[in-house]
Amino acid sequence: MNKNINDTYKFLKIKDKDIEILGKYKAKILKRGNKKAAKLILVTATSPTPYGEGKTTISIALNDALNKLGYAACASLRQPSLGPVFGTKGGATGGGKSQIINSEDVNLHFTGDFHAITSANNLIASIIDNHIFQGNTLNIDATNIILKRCLDVNDRSLRSVKINDEDSSFVITAASDIMAILCMAKDIDDLRVRLEVMIVAKNIKSKYVYLKELNCVDAVLILLRDAVKPNLTHSLAGSPVIIHGGPFANIALGCSSVLGTKTALTYSDYVITEAGFGSDLGAEKFIDIKKRISNIPLDCVVLVTTIRSIKYNCISDAEDNLDRIKEGIVNLYKHVDNIVNIYRQEVIVALNVFENDSKDEIDYFLSLCKDKFCVSLCYPYTKGTSGTTDLAKKVIEVINSKSKNKNYKDEYVYNLEDSLENKILKVAQNVYGANGTKYSYEAIKQIESYNKSKYSKLPICIAKTQYSLSDNAKLLGAPKDFDINVEDIYLNSGAGFFVIKCGDIMTMPGLGKSPNYTRMSINKNGIINGLN
Repeated sequence: MNKNINDTYKFLKIKDKDIEILGKYKAKILKRGNKKAAKLILVTATSPTPYGEGKTTISIALNDALNKLGYAACASLRQPSLGPVFGTKGGATGGGKSQIINSEDVNLHFTGDFHAITSANNLIASIIDNHIFQGNTLNIDATNIILKRCLDVNDRSLRSVKINDEDSSFVITAASDIMAILCMAKDIDDLRVRLEVMIVAKNIKSKYVYLKELNCVDAVLILLRDAVKPNLTHSLAGSPVIIHGGPFANIALGCSSVLGTKTALTYSDYVITEAGFGSDLGAEKFIDIKKRISNIPLDCVVLVTTIRSIKYNCISDAEDNLDRIKEGIVNLYKHVDNIVNIYRQEVIVALNVFENDSKDEIDYFLSLCKDKFCVSLCYPYTKGTSGTTDLAKKVIEVINSKSKNKNYKDEYVYNLEDSLENKILKVAQNVYGANGTKYSYEAIKQIESYNKSKYSKLPICIAKTQYSLSDNAKLLGAPKDFDINVEDIYLNSGAGFFVIKCGDIMTMPGLGKSPNYTRMSINKNGIINGLN
């Protein structure tokens, strides 16, 4: 068992000169290792309830179980945002016996990466305003500034603000352009290139204005100098965990950084990473954007679900729990079908068992899955490592079997050569099950412009509700006879993808009626309760 960060980096065989210690339980990794051909396991989920289904808890427990079985494993996870930490879900570092050892630190300020990203983003915003004020030699159109200011909070009042008498808005840091760029960069040199080509505004002739034209790329890089380095910590059981980047999956990329994942792949034989919310969001973006653009392997998909999620996705008024499971399981079937038949990936369904799940419910769930796909009952919260040993063994079996398949070929939902509207349509029809797409007047104009641009072959990152396969949170289960409503499209040239905003999704969340901060407390000794 790794007791402190020194044990952890030595466990991964990271050289002393390639680690920067930041305390008892955290460090920055300065250089990648030399291992090759590591196997990657993606943890995703069915459409969630508002409280989440435990992807991170499963990811941590699976990492622990693989190491316990003698495999050299490392997790590559996202850093939590303060928005949901103090909002609906609370912390995102696992729970019970399967969590990160310094959970409070990771959930709060950790190594300061989020603050650096927020500061870098807002520095750019202030530089744009100052450039206009000081004479505006680039002829920036003050009504067409693309970069949005950001804060790492849930604050609906910032969705619409006036800045210099112009309408504007904030986004949460997890959905900011700088967060996306950092997460797609493969190293600091690539980060520089991506920042240079970042579009920040348009000029009075409707031509793009790039960040490099403002002569501030180095200033931004100075703020991101440490944030670009992956963070290392470990779980309660001592398994190494690399935490880097934290974009949401409903309004952003939904995956940990490329650099964090690739670093993990060079220091271990098995890497467990996760993609936020349901597989229609996080997994789709992981495969169609992160995996494809960064040439990251994928060897097995673990699809997390819960009895709670299955019942939540029942669309009738059935009161009997077994009836609700029978109706709601269609949501699970659709997620499995996407992974197996669209992406051609091997899948294991991990049922995260909660204490209030009855034996009858579990047995009935298993009967509905029998002969359809592989299922593992998991108890990460209450049993820790032993609660996911079965899952770990099945993951190894799947990976070994896949390695023998010489006919394996990566599959994607769309081709990069497809037109922008065809990319959106293919995701809508194949992944979500929609009839088609509808566009706002503004989105139609944007598509016409983007299809003629040099950026037309970039992938798409769809922003929509996480609670439904559709763009309407009320359409549960596996909805049919609906269209995806595209309201807005914008280009993140630095990250290298288009963002497609659908339905009524907001890039700045708000706090709910019963936010998690009301259940938190801290005593005179600094001990925190209720954070996770």
